Amino acid sequence: MLRHGFHFNAKRHLRMILDAARAGKGELLETTWEEMDRAERTPPLPLIKERFCMKLEKNDYASAVSCITIHPASELQALSKSVWLNLYKDNASRFQQETIIGLVEAVDMIIGKRTKFLLPISFKVLDSNFLKKWQIGISKFGNLGISPVGICNILALSRRFRIDPDLFLNRVGVLKDLGFNGGVLTRVLERFPRIIMMKEDDLCEKIGFLEGIGISRYGIERVFHLFPEVLGFDVENRLKPLLDEFLELGFSENMIRDEIIKDSRVLSMELGEMSRCLGLLKTLKCRAPIKDKIFSEGEFRAGFEVKLRVDCLCKQGLIHREAFKILWKEPRLILYEVEEIEKKIDFLVNTMNYKVGCLVEVPEYLGANFDKQILPRYNVVEYLRSQGALEFDVGLKSLIKPSRLRFYNLYVKPYPECEKMFGRFAEGAAIQGRHPVGMWKLFKPQKYAESKEAVNNTKSFMEPLV
Repeated sequence: MLRHGFHFNAKRHLRMILDAARAGKGELLETTWEEMDRAERTPPLPLIKERFCMKLEKNDYASAVSCITIHPASELQALSKSVWLNLYKDNASRFQQETIIGLVEAVDMIIGKRTKFLLPISFKVLDSNFLKKWQIGISKFGNLGISPVGICNILALSRRFRIDPDLFLNRVGVLKDLGFNGGVLTRVLERFPRIIMMKEDDLCEKIGFLEGIGISRYGIERVFHLFPEVLGFDVENRLKPLLDEFLELGFSENMIRDEIIKDSRVLSMELGEMSRCLGLLKTLKCRAPIKDKIFSEGEFRAGFEVKLRVDCLCKQGLIHREAFKILWKEPRLILYEVEEIEKKIDFLVNTMNYKVGCLVEVPEYLGANFDKQILPRYNVVEYLRSQGALEFDVGLKSLIKPSRLRFYNLYVKPYPECEKMFGRFAEGAAIQGRHPVGMWKLFKPQKYAESKEAVNNTKSFMEPLV
């Protein structure tokens, strides 16, 4: 397509090229890259990151670095340190332990040769003096079983706080003596690398707190693996007051211990947060089956699920008051997975071009089924808008609140071409019944052939009654 005079359009072609590259057809990405380079255009950021990962996956470090260095730093300000760390974390399964080491060595060679290329800001943490100091330390990472993401976090933290390799290896030895082995150590270094700066007494204090509430050694490892950030919490000012609050709310120590082992993110709750979540649950006005499902695993778990949904909504740009208001108006959100809520909000903001604040007025959007209600209705409205059939703007409220039949009568029935994309109530659309086809036959009484003997027996039984 590009070789026949057509131009690359990021909105139309980017997703197609990325999907093809991840499916093993990297030649499409390479062709696009060459054409954009020939036209002196800067590739989109997702294209740069995908080609960078492809080259690293093949251990082609020079080409991977060239994806960055061939562009001026002024055009690549979006490639910050946090972006690189997230990139390594999201694609950790594609890289080997030696990948990051090879990348560091490649960057070291580029800096050592003092090339005329200008490295972006994200690579400035890997200056030559820093790399020379860590050259021996990096070679020992393979024996520790640290993942590429953990290595990146360690290098970034060490560069910032001037930590030398000997101190790091010493801290790793201390962690192993305390029981941080295997996957637990890797997980902690990925999620909470500041542990290498903590004192041994502080770590022992956290372990002692968990042992004090009856958590076994295996349970402590599970807590640190699921929620490594708990290592940064203060015991006296954070963890103990939180435990006291749970006890004051009427929860037993055994229940609290079991919930912490089940999901250690319970310890991330702020003081007073559980009380507010339980207060919301007590004022819910919803159908009895929904409320029964919310409390099916107990009051403690229900309050924690509310906290997770509130955090999810606040992460999207809402304040706590708005998040609680949405949950109170649409209690079904407590039953939905956080990933499903994030998917709906992402579609609302990036595809439908609405602001996240509109959820306060139309919380029913988050309670609607994405595949059966939101997506078909959006496709119908967008099609009608593109054809000029709508003389007014269909807002989010008008899109979500009408029933299926009303929406069908308003926007689908007058336009037969929309029936296929809407599906429901369309001619020929199969509506699945409650029972599978043919199930009614199982409930039909079985027929038996009438014999002469059966007829005579019936007559002999009925004659005395007549």
